Amino acid sequence: MSKPKKPPRPVHSATVVGTEMIAPDMIRVILGGDGLRALPELTHTDHYVKFKFGEVTRTYTVRWFDREANQMAIDFVIHGDTGLAGPWAARAQPGDEISFAGPGGKWRPSTDADLHLLVGDEAAIPAIAAALDSLPDDAAVRVFLEVASADHHQPLRETSRTEVTWVHRDEHVTADGKRLGYGEALTLAVMRAGLPVGVRADRVEAFVHGNADMVKPLRRYLFKQAGVPRERVSISGYWRTGMDEDGWQSSKFEFNAAMEAED
Repeated sequence: MSKPKKPPRPVHSATVVGTEMIAPDMIRVILGGDGLRALPELTHTDHYVKFKFGEVTRTYTVRWFDREANQMAIDFVIHGDTGLAGPWAARAQPGDEISFAGPGGKWRPSTDADLHLLVGDEAAIPAIAAALDSLPDDAAVRVFLEVASADHHQPLRETSRTEVTWVHRDEHVTADGKRLGYGEALTLAVMRAGLPVGVRADRVEAFVHGNADMVKPLRRYLFKQAGVPRERVSISGYWRTGMDEDGWQSSKFEFNAAMEAED
């Protein structure tokens, strides 16, 4: 079974205004230009765009969009010279131009949850940070974020009802001394924490995104063990270990269908 094709999204152009290192492995690129004026209202916190590098596209979440200033921020994970988008972002200078398709997106936190559970790795931090920005001060939020080490924390909006747990990959190893894979320590942290005492599962709303290999166990935990209704969970793999975006996107539909069949 192949993934149904969607109609093409409009293509826009943008110009680099500036950059900012927000973590040792993440750089924020701020874009401007007349091309942004054609964008619709961005009402979701998981809005994304697809940057065009020749015939290749790479998908990134919109961290924020300021219509009054006509600027948009995108946070890029960088791994040295590996990949296309990361190296471009690391070298980006004011005046550089780039085109992108989009935006897409469909999720934002609701107002009727007793607890918001936000879980992800570096790829999901922009969407989770945007969700935190959108929530009211009295919203109860539990956040679990996996990063390389304690040096890789990023500033987040927090209130007195926000509980953030940072999971550091360099601190988690197996009995034979091997580091856990991407998402494994994060999965364990979420499952060990469980839901707060007194919070009904049907009053929980969850956003769980990142490495696809953590999606399977967390999906099973949330649906089967914790009993959170499926319609109150946004869960999907942004990427998968050992695959570039083209490989992952071409197999994602089958991956998700297999999970559904297992359930």
